[in-house]
Amino acid sequence: MNESFVLLGLTTTPLELTASALAVITVVLNIRQTHWAWLFAIISSAVYGIVFLNARLYGDMCLQGVFIAVSVWGWYQWLYGGEQHSPLVATRSSRIGWIGGIAGWLVLYAVIGYALHRYTDSHVWRIDGFLTAGSLLGQLLLSRKKVENWLVWIVVDVLYVGLYIHQNLHVTAVLYAAFVVMAWFGWRAWVRIADGKQ
Repeated sequence: MNESFVLLGLTTTPLELTASALAVITVVLNIRQTHWAWLFAIISSAVYGIVFLNARLYGDMCLQGVFIAVSVWGWYQWLYGGEQHSPLVATRSSRIGWIGGIAGWLVLYAVIGYALHRYTDSHVWRIDGFLTAGSLLGQLLLSRKKVENWLVWIVVDVLYVGLYIHQNLHVTAVLYAAFVVMAWFGWRAWVRIADGKQ
């Protein structure tokens, strides 16, 4: 049912293609700040959880479960997380927010990396842990409509391209290369909104 096949010279599966298509829809809707992005994020994360389990990327697999929970919270935040339960608007993070975010990324990396090394058979536990922690930060910033979420995603997605090529998830690697470009456009669009130029 989920047998590998070659598409445009890349080996993939129906599940990987489905998750990729849903993820593209999610990012496009996020750039446009449409709250329905969260529904597609939930479905995409569920499908990608299975894809990553099959690829033995356990950090990414667990991350999908967290993404589902955070997506429910993010959906609520986008609709009611502003002042007096109004919809959120895109804003910039403070300097303290940046320092806290980077520190949190490093602490989570240490915890997740240790757990992956100690309790799984992952041979890429260092990078898997680092990117899992970075993805959590990106998702948290996205949920609160912080402009800088896009910068985190650019860094994370560039590194994910290499990891997914290494793990023979070529369609997902292409997807994440596209995400880098989409994140750049998302950052530019949200900067204009946060700066009141749109």
